[in-house]
Amino acid sequence: MHSPAEVAARYKEQGRRLTPQRQLLFSLMHNNASHPTAEGLHEVASKRMPGISLRTVYQTLDELSDMGEIQLMHGDGGALRFDSNVDEHHHAVCAETGELFDVYVDNIESLRAQLPAGFEVQNVSIVFHGRLAKKKSQTTTKSPARPQTVRAKSTKRSPRRTSRGSTK
Repeated sequence: MHSPAEVAARYKEQGRRLTPQRQLLFSLMHNNASHPTAEGLHEVASKRMPGISLRTVYQTLDELSDMGEIQLMHGDGGALRFDSNVDEHHHAVCAETGELFDVYVDNIESLRAQLPAGFEVQNVSIVFHGRLAKKKSQTTTKSPARPQTVRAKSTKRSPRRTSRGSTK
């Protein structure tokens, strides 16, 4: 997702109504790696701007999706989640904590699937399900480093770790 100022400028250029509520949502979604639900985002936004409606949150997220600023993804249990990372990537979800991780899969085009005759693939979405290994307790006061997502081949990108409810 572009910076909140860039999104605001594009929003205005497209004749959309720019409000303080929408600007707050732009800033909450910018670099937000938590894949929030609309309800979760509304909860955070309400603390900073009491009175913001859930309808405004949904409408703004829908418009950001139409603009290509965010992606929609269906999480476990059917919850619709919003992803500010619009790069081509996939996801891993921890079954124990519900944490989501962005995962980059190398050579996705070499993946071979047995599809019905005439089926045209429009996009591929892979979700890895598992559990994040627990670390032994640390004696340091710093946050322990989390293991990185494993890739088929090493690339320059590193996966972004996310946790439910955070608003980076």
